[in-house]
Amino acid sequence: MGLTDTLAERFDVESHGSNVRTELIAGLTTFLAMSYIIVVNPQILSNAIQIEGYSSGEVFQMIAIATVLSAAIGTLVMGLYANRPFGLAPGLGLNAFFAFTVVLGLGIPWETALAAVFVEGILFILLTAVGAREYVIRLFPEPVKRSVGAGIGLFLLFLGLQELQIVVADEATLVGLGQVFGNPWAVLGIFGLVLTFVLWARDVTGAIVLGIVTTAVTGWALTLGGVFARGTVTPETLPSAQYDITPLAGAFLDGLSGIDPLTFVLVVFTFFFVDFFDTAGTLIGVSQFGDFLDEDGDLPDMDEPLMADAVGTTAGAVLGTSTVTTYIESSAGVEEGGRTGLTAVTVAALFLASMAVIPLVAAIPAYASYIALIVVGVMMLQGLVEVDWSDPAWAVSAGLTVSVMPFAASIADGLAAGIIAYPIIRVAVGEADEVALGQYVIAALLAGYYVLSTGGVIL
Repeated sequence: MGLTDTLAERFDVESHGSNVRTELIAGLTTFLAMSYIIVVNPQILSNAIQIEGYSSGEVFQMIAIATVLSAAIGTLVMGLYANRPFGLAPGLGLNAFFAFTVVLGLGIPWETALAAVFVEGILFILLTAVGAREYVIRLFPEPVKRSVGAGIGLFLLFLGLQELQIVVADEATLVGLGQVFGNPWAVLGIFGLVLTFVLWARDVTGAIVLGIVTTAVTGWALTLGGVFARGTVTPETLPSAQYDITPLAGAFLDGLSGIDPLTFVLVVFTFFFVDFFDTAGTLIGVSQFGDFLDEDGDLPDMDEPLMADAVGTTAGAVLGTSTVTTYIESSAGVEEGGRTGLTAVTVAALFLASMAVIPLVAAIPAYASYIALIVVGVMMLQGLVEVDWSDPAWAVSAGLTVSVMPFAASIADGLAAGIIAYPIIRVAVGEADEVALGQYVIAALLAGYYVLSTGGVIL
């Protein structure tokens, strides 16, 4: 029996209406669509993770390796255990929450933030193992679940605009439009945005990766051509290759000591909530493309892909990266005909192969990387169509969830606003019986936390 026959039998390819060649092409397509995270994740997390004795460029490469390995582990579990054609990697939004809100905003050590991700992953594994997913889902208001993706999208969009220096601080209005066309950083960022949006609109596979690489190459060409000095639109120096990630891997253990319980619980809660429903929503959305859903609109044996996500998250925290989640870009491979875990295994293998180019990721300017935040942020806004804006409880809860996230620069605060508002409005319109007891309890606990924390009683 040849390799092709072995693979076809192992993943039961024929009964899924596919073949080995199609699965391999689908895997390549999914990898190209989501591989931008190899550059973008370390760009975001390196703002928060600093390791004594190592340069920022070396830490950048460590995080890139942790990104690749965690993506490969999660995706391999998805392929070998769940036999589904979905790719996983550290999620956009949660990495920004990790870096800018938890570490830089709240002042929590990055090691402790990794510990929170680890705890979240373990909780996810336990809940998935005992089949408690459906019970957890019922505890969260539907409008919050439907709008969280759009809220994260706005959070990413706002962050990306700031990083490209298109939106800048303003004393009168807090933020305003920057001197865009007097700033080469912003000009190159806009060039990359236009190119990426055009490629995406024309349905070009790997549009975000192509946009990032083209923008980076343009910046380097202008620098090497003498238009700009080194350090203007390109890094001043490039670090040596750094494949040793031992200073990063296992750092979560140090973060388990000296924890403020209330803050730590809130951070774990946020990581857990977003990962849980983002993964569930992504799995359902991608499964629609592949006709994987049953007559009730559910994904059979959904606990298996959820377990892959949980294992990926736990492994990612151990290696030194933020929460791993299933990628909506997996739909690109499904549209190419990917139907089994062989597609996912192909994606994992390509992630591992990308280790060879890790030293090159440090040469990509930040403005090229942050293009992805704006593009993905815009794509995520489509979730707003699922909100019933005619229902007051939905409108208020979803509206606060979506708006507080970017304005407070915190996914956690947006989630809390939506969760607290939901029972209040339901009671106000005489629909108190529509709210579950658990929803009242969670809303009350969150409200109490914010009264104490913002009132200066607890820090």
